[in-house]
This record gives sequence, structure tokens and C-alpha cells, in this order.
Amino acid sequence: MSLDPDGAGSATTERTQAPHELSMTVVEYTSEPDRCTVSPRGLSGVAKLSTWMTVNKEVVVGLAAMR
Repeated sequence: MSLDPDGAGSATTERTQAPHELSMTVVEYTSEPDRCTVSPRGLSGVAKLSTWMTVNKEVVVGLAAMR
């Protein structure tokens, strides 16, 4: 679906984005759950500081396990 104001009301255009290569950093704690922070590779500045997600390591699974 297009978010272009000129195409408002038209759901015929679908934009696809190339997949991003991700980077994962694991921080291990002694008295708390280990944490994984995932972000796209190659970002810098504000984009790097605002495009990330952190979760408990126990919820992260390998891609092969989900196929």
C-alpha cells in the first residue's frame, strides 16, 4: 500500500524493502537475565541510537529453528 499523498485511497502500490543485515550484541549479567540488543548493521549517528531492540536472551531463537 502506498503512503504517498498523491496515491491516497489507492491500495494497488506495494513497496518492498531489501532485507537488512542485523547485528546482535549480548550482555551477560550475574544476577539478571542476559540481554540481546539487535540493530541493523552500518548505521551511525541518530539512526544508530534510535533503531534497535533489546530483549532477554532466553527469547532469542535461531533462524533455522523457525523455518
